Amino acid sequence: MTDVATAPGSLQTPLWRAIAVYRIAALIYAAALIVTNISFYLRPMFAWPVLAVMAAWTVFTTYAYADAARRRPPLLIADLVLTMAVMASSVLIVGREALTLGKPTIAVAWHVAPVIACAVGGGRRAGIAAALAMGAVDIVVRAHYDQAATTGAVLMLLAAIAVGYLVRIAEVSQARLQRAIELEAATRERERLARDIHDSVLQVLALVKRRGAGLDGEAGELARLAGEQEVALRALVTNPSRQPDSTVDLLSLLMPFESTTVSVAGPASAVQLPGGTAREIAAAVSAALDNVTRHCDPQTRAFVLVEDEPAEVTVSVRDEGCGITPSRLAEAEAQGRLGIAQSIKGRIAALGGKVTIASSSSSGTEIEMVVPRPRPMG
Repeated sequence: MTDVATAPGSLQTPLWRAIAVYRIAALIYAAALIVTNISFYLRPMFAWPVLAVMAAWTVFTTYAYADAARRRPPLLIADLVLTMAVMASSVLIVGREALTLGKPTIAVAWHVAPVIACAVGGGRRAGIAAALAMGAVDIVVRAHYDQAATTGAVLMLLAAIAVGYLVRIAEVSQARLQRAIELEAATRERERLARDIHDSVLQVLALVKRRGAGLDGEAGELARLAGEQEVALRALVTNPSRQPDSTVDLLSLLMPFESTTVSVAGPASAVQLPGGTAREIAAAVSAALDNVTRHCDPQTRAFVLVEDEPAEVTVSVRDEGCGITPSRLAEAEAQGRLGIAQSIKGRIAALGGKVTIASSSSSGTEIEMVVPRPRPMG
């Protein structure tokens, strides 16, 4: 069974309750027929112990199947085997002659319960296998192979197929419901973050932009940058679920980073990626280059290399700076400075990729970002 099937609140839970109700009703029906037909039995004294076993097993399975952790193949197989044994005991108790004349077996309709349980617990294939096995035992016990004898086995097989299909639909519905709940929770969290950002960061950026407007030098440059970041951040928080647009050449987004200290190299042809994927990679590269600017000498050289392969795109950002120690990365993340943890690793991980960082004091730092190409639909 899948995790969806065993999860708390699974849509399969009502089916297991229905099996328990059916088994109890079938037990009552079997007891009534035993009382009615016991005078025709070959060995009637054995009917009562078998009925007691059926009653005890009904109670046991009712509680056992109520716990999702116990709905496993060992219990399903034990249920099937014990029910087959009860069916086979009909030859000893009812007698071959009475069974040939059409008298019901000891189990009557009680033997259908484990077949349905296998269909619910293991899907259509398990249900079909259980129905074929139980149907074969039923036909052999009855010892006549006419249409009337096979009808019950066929109906049991059809029930297993129908229930297995219903279970598959329930699992898909459960998975979609879980996904919808997760998306709703994520949306609420984004809305909360958007409110917090609006009440704090955006207002500070707007204030810096207004106070620095018209100033010269670094103060004016800071005001201009604050204004640009305010616009970008406001667009992000007001439209967090923006869908990727048509394909974009990744190199066209990376070439603007080229300067006297930054070199960008890549294939001669365009590196086409979905717009959202390309922008996220470019943002990660920007964060990596920003780390070089902030933590290294202003004249430190940096190199951006793009490798385009059929299954993935690799972007490497290498600098000739002083390097980054592992303890420094952990310390920065603990202090809330999440440039590499979120701006780089977080972005690439969200695209299904991975980030590798190699650094030393003698050769600088190289950040390698590998992003798989999205598979074509259809």
